[in-house]
Amino acid sequence: MTPTSALWILLFVIMAMSHHSEVLGANVGINYGRIANDLPSPKRVIEFLARDLQYKIPMVRLFDPEPEALAALSETNLVVSLGTLNEDLSQLASSIDFAREWLNKYVTPYMDSAGNGTKFRYLTLGNEVIPGPFAENVLPAMKNLQQAVVEAKLSDYIQVSTVVSAGVLGSSYPPSTGVFADNVAGIMSDIVKYLHDNNAPLLINIYPYFAYISDTEHISLDYALFTSKQPVVIDGEWQYYNLFDAMVDAFVAAMVKVIGSEDIKIVVAESGWPSAGNEPYSNFESAMTYNNNLKNRIQNQGGTPRKPDLNLDTYIFALFNENQKPAGAEQHCGSFYPNLSKVYPLW
Repeated sequence: MTPTSALWILLFVIMAMSHHSEVLGANVGINYGRIANDLPSPKRVIEFLARDLQYKIPMVRLFDPEPEALAALSETNLVVSLGTLNEDLSQLASSIDFAREWLNKYVTPYMDSAGNGTKFRYLTLGNEVIPGPFAENVLPAMKNLQQAVVEAKLSDYIQVSTVVSAGVLGSSYPPSTGVFADNVAGIMSDIVKYLHDNNAPLLINIYPYFAYISDTEHISLDYALFTSKQPVVIDGEWQYYNLFDAMVDAFVAAMVKVIGSEDIKIVVAESGWPSAGNEPYSNFESAMTYNNNLKNRIQNQGGTPRKPDLNLDTYIFALFNENQKPAGAEQHCGSFYPNLSKVYPLW
């Protein structure tokens, strides 16, 4: 073997390994919500994520701009998804100047044009506002903020999108029938086309927990918790061992129907299982099982049965139990208690 051919073989192996790592694993982050009156300061929380949990949680999602958290994040390697307040959508949609002001207040002070400082990845316009009174504002707000990002020369680092729930789907079973619901089909089609044109992902919230508790007669706990040993749903050539994959592929089907191509991108903005508040369905064992299996599935597996090459970055919900959310299971979705002790082993 000549030195030249040996070099080409080495380069091929390196390229193959790089491709393999991209396809077969994605990142798992955490949602940092603050609807509580007993949480540590944002600075302490970011220190905890960056120091105590170093390398274990690479990404954090903020639902709205929190200056103390954003400032603390600039000193870390955590990658940030930042949401806007839903009530700001109408101004973001109607005024490019307001979009520029928003970016100059909450993003550019914490990073420079070389991408240094806070490592923003996604700016999300609206969290589960489609359908709803803000739905018509989402796409024009995305366009205005995208223009502001481009003007600030940050488009190499930041993508603009929105976050939707499974409520935007009109059909999801079997997954290949996935389609956007009639009442939001126009809005979602325009958003999906815009995201495709900008090579940006749609962020979706996926909760097998809610699907399971709504129909325990037909949905097994094993299917919801990633513990089924046999395929539960067979949809043509695709076999589904877990409900999470099926729900994601319903979105894939809906998006493909819009753009006529499998070339779509998805990020899971939220997924999780509560540890209490709606017994017997929410309990420590199920929460620990679901979230650990979700984490392992995202980090160690490829995409979905329909789209194995999908890089499915996912944010687990949530960092803390939040005592000012509606009473019940919503108060018990945290991986940690406010004193920073673990609810159950996960990270």
